Formats: sequence, structure tokens, C-alpha cells
Amino acid sequence: KDANSALLSNYEVFQLLTDLKEQRKESGKNKHNSGQQNLNTITYETLKYISKTPCRHQSPEIVREFLTAMKTEKLQLLNAEKLQRLNHRPMTAVEIQLIVEESEERLTEEQIEALLHTVTSILPAGPEAEQKKNTDDVTMDEEDPA
Repeated sequence: KDANSALLSNYEVFQLLTDLKEQRKESGKNKHNSGQQNLNTITYETLKYISKTPCRHQSPEIVREFLTAMKTEKLQLLNAEKLQRLNHRPMTAVEIQLIVEESEERLTEEQIEALLHTVTSILPAGPEAEQKKNTDDVTMDEEDPA
């Protein structure tokens, strides 16, 4: 295993690319170099995609709190599974089952609920999820004949 390799969360990539973009803007580097154009394109496309994910609403404090909470869960999750929980913010048991390999054998219903509670109580939902929740609530009210 390479000592210089590590797993990065979407939040870390988002921060790194945002900082890089700001540094380039401040330095006023030109885009004439084809290598620089390629880097600009990759940075732009990655930021465009990643800004639509839950990481957009995270902070170093939230990530730290989430990682601390995962240590106290005392579940044998792989690092990649922990990272996917942070990146994707699963909201349902089905999403947990998609993230955790062999979840049926490794996790009980109560453990899955605990995993979901950790995610929903620490990681911010973001304005889109809140807006969707409010829209769903209004839709439910309209469908309720009572």
C-alpha cells in the first residue's frame, strides 16, 4: 500500500478544489497552456458535480463530529463504508444496505436504525432536502381528505 495514498471525503475534495480555484483567481494565471485548460475543465466539472452532493453543507466541525460518532458506534464497518455514509448521507435502510457489504449478515435492524440516526442527527440535510420535505408535507396535507 502506498504511504502517500488516502481516502478523501467529498467535503475534502470540494474544499481543496474551491481553495485551488480561489488561488488561481487571485494569482491571475492565464489559461493559454493546454495543461492548465485541462486542469480548469476537470476542476470545473468536479466542482459542478460535487456541489450538488451533501458535502456542500458540511464543515470541518460536522465531519469531525460525524467521525467521532462513528468510532463510538462499535460496529465493524470498513473505512470505505464509513466514507460512503459521510459522502452520500443515507436516509433509508435500503441506502444503508447498498453501502454496507453483506449488511443482512453483519447488521441487525436496530444497528441500521442507529446508523441512520447518526447520519440524520449530525450531517446537515441541505436546503434541497428541507424544501422537498416541506413539499411532501404539503402534498400529504392536500391528499388527506380529513
